[in-house]
Amino acid sequence: MNVLKIGKYEFKSRLMVGTGKYPSNEIMVKALEASGAEVVTVAVRRVNLDKKGDSLLNHIDTKKYTILPNTAGCYTVDDAVRTARLGREALETDLVKLEVIGNEKTLFPDNEALLEASRILVKEGFIILPYTNDDPIMAKKLEDIGCSAVMPLAAPIGSGLGIRNPYNIKIILETIKIPVIVDAGVGTASDAAIAMELGCDGLLMNTGIAGAKDPVKMAKAMKLAVEAGRLAYESGRIPKKLYATASSPIEGMID
Repeated sequence: MNVLKIGKYEFKSRLMVGTGKYPSNEIMVKALEASGAEVVTVAVRRVNLDKKGDSLLNHIDTKKYTILPNTAGCYTVDDAVRTARLGREALETDLVKLEVIGNEKTLFPDNEALLEASRILVKEGFIILPYTNDDPIMAKKLEDIGCSAVMPLAAPIGSGLGIRNPYNIKIILETIKIPVIVDAGVGTASDAAIAMELGCDGLLMNTGIAGAKDPVKMAKAMKLAVEAGRLAYESGRIPKKLYATASSPIEGMID
């Protein structure tokens, strides 16, 4: 399989994982290892960035993983931009998963604010992966202003509902040229495989792994599902047909 390219970065793994909601930091470390992920996302507003005390960052091998700061919990342009800048300064990275939430109950993105925040941060040299809804028009706008990828939700954050609208995801894939990384809503391995079989370039997940009864086993399952789904996409599946087609053709057989 070819590598995933996001801006100047290249990754062999197409699975990105979060660091929240695990039963313990020890289990998180084991799950990260089992997932095979190279990118680990950290909520800037929810962790101790100076690594004092029992900071989450003390449990993540920054030589092994690329840290992707995110602006989770931000509801305004100013808050998201400020948080992204803080993450860049503290973690010494130009990567940011940009979130501007529009509603506290649904956690759906505020796409108008997201677009504005993206414009500001692109000009400041950030490599932006924006969390957005499954809207092909918004995906194109984000590409046009210079975002390095788009991260459409599969379903509401933490819902585990899987890909609710595969057709919109498919249209997004046909509309833009930058990577499409499904974010939010993946609950189990089959959800991950479906996303990858559609042609998505990658997946980011947290709750589906961290909230499982056995996060380490689920992390490994997600790794295998992402790999299998990508291989299936690259292989080219057979077309769907209403009626049967014999697997052993009879043409040319001798009576």
